[in-house]
Amino acid sequence: MTISYEWRGDLDDGALDALHAEGFGHPVARTDWRARLERHSLGWVCAREGGDLIGFVNVLWDGGVHAFLLDTVVAERCRGRGVGSGLVALAAQRARAAECAWLHVDFEDRLRSFYVDACGFRETAAGLIAL
Repeated sequence: MTISYEWRGDLDDGALDALHAEGFGHPVARTDWRARLERHSLGWVCAREGGDLIGFVNVLWDGGVHAFLLDTVVAERCRGRGVGSGLVALAAQRARAAECAWLHVDFEDRLRSFYVDACGFRETAAGLIAL
């Protein structure tokens, strides 16, 4: 089947909750995704196959030139097919169109090849405080 990508696509909270839980290994929550995204995001990208939500990434921003990726997730059955890099490519395109100059992402070491090799991020020094 064909995979389609949509900027600021319509979302079903239950479908995104299930995808997020699968991707991040936590129980399915009941999140009001639309309210969260509308309040905090420049936009988001949805990937669909046959009408099913198979991928998602949230693009937050500072209202200026910095955008940030959060919650990049692809359904397990669809991994290794370029869905994640397609999500990130559209996110970068839309952040650039919004006149952002930088797209930031934090990632665990196991995801280095995805973000650096497949998506084109370059590594930088960063800091993190666990709260």
